[in-house]
Amino acid sequence: MSEHSTRDKAGREHENETTDTPPAHRSDSGSDIAQTDHSGHEQMFRRRFWISLVLSIPVIVFSEFIQDVFNYTAPTFPGSEWVTPVLAVVVFAYGGVPFLSMARTEVENREPGMMMLISLAITVAFVYSLASLVLPGTTPFFWELVTLIDIMLLGHWMEMRSVRQASGALDELAKLMPDTAERVTDSGDTEEVPIDELTEDDVVLVRPGASVPADGEVVEGESSVDESMITGESRSVDKDPGSEVVAGTVNQDGSLRVRVTTTGEETTLAGIMRLVDEAQQSKSRTQLLADQAAGWLFYVALGVAALTLVGWVVATGFNITVLERVVTVLVIACPHALGLAVPLVVAINTSTAAENGMLIRDRIAMEEARNLDTVMFDKTGTLTKGEQGVVGVETADEWSDERAFGVAAAVEGDSEHMIARAIRNAADERDVDRPRVSEFENLRGLGVRATVDGTTVHLGGPNLLRKFGIERSESITSFAEEAGANAQTVIYLVREETDVVAAFALADVIREESHQTIRALHDMDIEVAMITGDSEDVASAVSKELDIDQYFAEVLPEEKDQMVTQLQEEGKLVAMVGDGVNDAPALTRADVGIAIGSGTDVAIESGDIILVENNPLDVMRLVRLSKASYRKMQENLVWATGYNVFALPLAAGVLAPIGILLSPAVGAVLMSLSTIIVAINARRLRGVDLS
Repeated sequence: MSEHSTRDKAGREHENETTDTPPAHRSDSGSDIAQTDHSGHEQMFRRRFWISLVLSIPVIVFSEFIQDVFNYTAPTFPGSEWVTPVLAVVVFAYGGVPFLSMARTEVENREPGMMMLISLAITVAFVYSLASLVLPGTTPFFWELVTLIDIMLLGHWMEMRSVRQASGALDELAKLMPDTAERVTDSGDTEEVPIDELTEDDVVLVRPGASVPADGEVVEGESSVDESMITGESRSVDKDPGSEVVAGTVNQDGSLRVRVTTTGEETTLAGIMRLVDEAQQSKSRTQLLADQAAGWLFYVALGVAALTLVGWVVATGFNITVLERVVTVLVIACPHALGLAVPLVVAINTSTAAENGMLIRDRIAMEEARNLDTVMFDKTGTLTKGEQGVVGVETADEWSDERAFGVAAAVEGDSEHMIARAIRNAADERDVDRPRVSEFENLRGLGVRATVDGTTVHLGGPNLLRKFGIERSESITSFAEEAGANAQTVIYLVREETDVVAAFALADVIREESHQTIRALHDMDIEVAMITGDSEDVASAVSKELDIDQYFAEVLPEEKDQMVTQLQEEGKLVAMVGDGVNDAPALTRADVGIAIGSGTDVAIESGDIILVENNPLDVMRLVRLSKASYRKMQENLVWATGYNVFALPLAAGVLAPIGILLSPAVGAVLMSLSTIIVAINARRLRGVDLS
């Protein structure tokens, strides 16, 4: 059994807090873990930052150290000596509360992280500064304390703002839904109702330029609909009676009456929003590693702080310089950038994927996609269109291809058979003229017959030729034999029951994108396999045309997962790409299950990653996005950890002999700079070329 099939896919609870105290995240198992909630509370941190900053200005202005540095004297008045300590206490109580609250969760869970480091740093500075008011020979630490809190608040505000912007796909999706709908009454009039009052089988009027209020089926009218916000496809889709429409898409140039089939939380758009939200709240392995690194850094920071304390006490005795060194170490060691390194990349990864029609339900699967060495495609409906199409034509010497298609399409004009549709579609693509026909007749088991310009014309398969004993020309015989070798169906156009004037080869049409997809995967050193329930001949022909590395033919749906297991037993990391229904066992068994389907199938539960469009090229884009995201995670982790490796010794005072000492405020600035660099690097993921 693959690792994928046993891992927990449970999503986290999404907490919509209204209080000022940020809650802890929930782990996949449901237990609290020591990590701040980066998904909200932007407004709270922004408000606390600005208020704390305003209160900090007098603290800094009245600080003796700042006055000495900038050579000025602050105004004096009765009680002016209390401006600094009183306002510093207010800033600590107001601006430091969120950090202390979140640190308590880390303590309770015995999972130290950056909140404990921040809280320890500001608490040490606060307590020592209060003590300095009554202890002789000490210098208060108030201005460093307030600037540290201000910078930490600013860092959290910027972090949450960045994450919110990266997660804006959900907000944009929500905006697609209209607030009201025009429901058609029994009398034929319309009434405006809130969309939450719509029920199944209601009929709604969708005017030109309006958004579709619910998933449904067109019952009257013709128009084109812009589905780009759902499918990523730029071309509008024509709709007529019987067509399905998706909530949130925009009607273009005609009025439609739509029978509601799905409302509320069951609509395609709601399903997309749930999937995006689940993905944004789940954790990848790299993110878990970053969380562990933050915990390890807590102990490293305490160790370095202890060594700093001992070293400086031995060298100089216990004084304000010693405390300043310890506090600076704790500030520099704060794993704020480390904690942001992966979550921000993942958030941008998720929204970028959604914008490109890829919905991530399992981040571990998304992360594993970069290591894939085999991608297995279901054939029908994935690599092929899942419908018959004309793939070749051969005509008698006196007939042109255009004339043959025109006559054949005219004869099949009223038939709904898949072969008839294929011939008509081929004629439409060539924009050929169709002659007028009469006396149409369906010949059961043989084909069809009609009169064209006074001439009797038949269209049918080999049985038709055998029935009338018609011989084929050498060129048409050769064409039919080659088509048969490629497992293609051959249909003959016969004139006056004597002459075969044209032959059409039909097959399940291979998507144009499939060729490009296979080439791109091969360029990434990824093997491609194909699995199908079709015959050996059909599978061999498709495999040969697409240059597929190996194929499995005549496989029943319940046997497909065994083929995935076979590849895994060969030591390969396998992705399965299928429609998410018949391929469900294989999708679940694969290391990465990729469900591919139309816009109304996005809620397929068997896939880890859902491709909204029936476009195999999205598999290539998925792998490229996975590789690019992991590269950004690595870059951020290297920077965040490397920064601490460099900065901790500097904060401890190893360069003190040459006069270089960092104050806690400067340490906070450096820490925030590291966070900003990580955030900028993560946002560069949006510019990655996935084509």
